[in-house]
Amino acid sequence: MQNILFIINHKAGDDKPTNLKDIIVDLSKQLNYKFHIYYLGDNPEQGIKSAIQQYEPAIVAAAGGDGTVNLVASIIKNTPIKLLIIPNGSANGMAKEFNMPAAADECIKLLQTGKTVTIDLLSINQNISAHLADVGLNARIVKRFQLDRKRGLITYAKHLFNEIFFIKSRSFLIETEEKTRKVKAVSLTFANATRYGTGAVINPEGKLNDGLFEICIIKPFAKIHLFSIAIKMFRNRLNYSAYFETISCKKAIIRSKRRTLLQIDGEVIGRTKEINLTCLPAALQVIIPAHLNYPTLID
Repeated sequence: MQNILFIINHKAGDDKPTNLKDIIVDLSKQLNYKFHIYYLGDNPEQGIKSAIQQYEPAIVAAAGGDGTVNLVASIIKNTPIKLLIIPNGSANGMAKEFNMPAAADECIKLLQTGKTVTIDLLSINQNISAHLADVGLNARIVKRFQLDRKRGLITYAKHLFNEIFFIKSRSFLIETEEKTRKVKAVSLTFANATRYGTGAVINPEGKLNDGLFEICIIKPFAKIHLFSIAIKMFRNRLNYSAYFETISCKKAIIRSKRRTLLQIDGEVIGRTKEINLTCLPAALQVIIPAHLNYPTLID
């Protein structure tokens, strides 16, 4: 009998009521698993660590958004514990990377029907990223979003629209294993994964298990080109834009003269002049649907 620890972030998402506990109880009889539930509180990291130590789960199921997935991944990385993602947040970008079912019961059934893959993680200034981190345009949108009491994609879109009028570029020095170069960018995305929760693809060539990450550069552009860039992102053709470039690497240091806002997996970290990035290969085991093809994974 499998021992499953469910981590539930009841504050994630758009505040719609959920009967997740009832689903967990009902399926425990059908799928024959032993379970414990931990609701995120004031000290979530320590709470999860204590629950793992107490219950010794084989699998931790994270019910929340990308921030919840990030928190759990940071704790169980480089251990035999597997992660199951139950999308219950505002955007659920990491869940969409793996085509996780939208319904919680279908996700939990993957305990029986799913397969396990091992993916990389990214270390960013001593923080862990499972999904996407960035400085620039999207980081400012994330900050606006965090300060808003409302959640959901509509709220995110509202702040995107507001921020568009203040698009500005900054100069960065990018140092990798191969070379050092200066770039001017509207946004730098540090990508372990490929797409935002909206479905927009920022890293068309990305693989989650290749031992590399990408620095995705959005170059300065006139506002008239914004719609064209957005269309390319949603059609997974951003690599055909003249305003886009990627750098694949294992390690990098990003420097800027001015402090710039950094967000990691949907959580604002703060302002910094230097960002140290290192790929952590094969650091996390994730349970995903077995019957699908995954172009962002190397077989």
